[in-house]
Amino acid sequence: MSKMYLSLPEEFSYEMNFQFLERSPRELLHRVENNSVVKLLKAGDEKVLFRIRPGDGKLMLDFLNGTPSAEAKSFVRAYVTEWFDLETDLKPFYTMASGDKILKALVDRFYGYRIMGQPDLFESIVWAVLGQQINLQFAYTLKQRFVEQFGERLFWNEQSYFLFPTARLVAELKDEVLLPLQFSRQKSRYTITIAEAFASGELSKEKLKGLTLEDAKEKLMKIKGVGNWTANYALMKTFRYRDAFPLEDAGVHNAIKNLKKMDRKPTLDEVRKFFKKYKGWEAYATLYLWKSL
Repeated sequence: MSKMYLSLPEEFSYEMNFQFLERSPRELLHRVENNSVVKLLKAGDEKVLFRIRPGDGKLMLDFLNGTPSAEAKSFVRAYVTEWFDLETDLKPFYTMASGDKILKALVDRFYGYRIMGQPDLFESIVWAVLGQQINLQFAYTLKQRFVEQFGERLFWNEQSYFLFPTARLVAELKDEVLLPLQFSRQKSRYTITIAEAFASGELSKEKLKGLTLEDAKEKLMKIKGVGNWTANYALMKTFRYRDAFPLEDAGVHNAIKNLKKMDRKPTLDEVRKFFKKYKGWEAYATLYLWKSL
């Protein structure tokens, strides 16, 4: 069996990040089994199925459905590096957190937790749209139906493994095929509109690379259905903008309420004030607040 090894930064907890991947039994884009994660990717025309497991300070990747080409291996290496947030230096964040009572306690509890990302920008934005104004488990149900219906799959070892639907395919869909999956008409319209922007080349990961957070948000928010929360979420999860800050996020509000022992949710101004001391690291502060829940 062909293998690959990825070095891990010192501030990395396989257990903490693995817990995130176990969030829902409805997740179809990876399969968690026996302290390992199995994932299908498509590199050019090659479908590559691989398992990720921990070992001796490294991530070990086993290629399951044959030996991939050198190009495909390179694609998988880059994807997993992004997915597991292996290139962010958390030392400055932890130094900043050490001077803050609330964040220090969270870092002590969840040391090595990182932004488990979504390297595919189209997937990231659609997932954010699916999660708008509904609970997380119903969002996973919508995603499961969407992926099963429109995603490519690989059948291996008596299991099906899925790819997220492509923007080109989704751009051709009509509301009538998404509504029976329990998409609201608004979510259906937004999903198709976002796919059209990607399929036409109006929007792409490459076009946002290197932009400031504000410029990247401005480009995303030109697409109908992408508001401030969705844009910040996608930029945090796909590009690791350290200052991406989903101000309106209900989870952030609940975490602040709990940690500060408030008898009500904070106002938006109170949330802004709370985050002032985390300037430049808002995305990672948000991550640890979410984890506290």
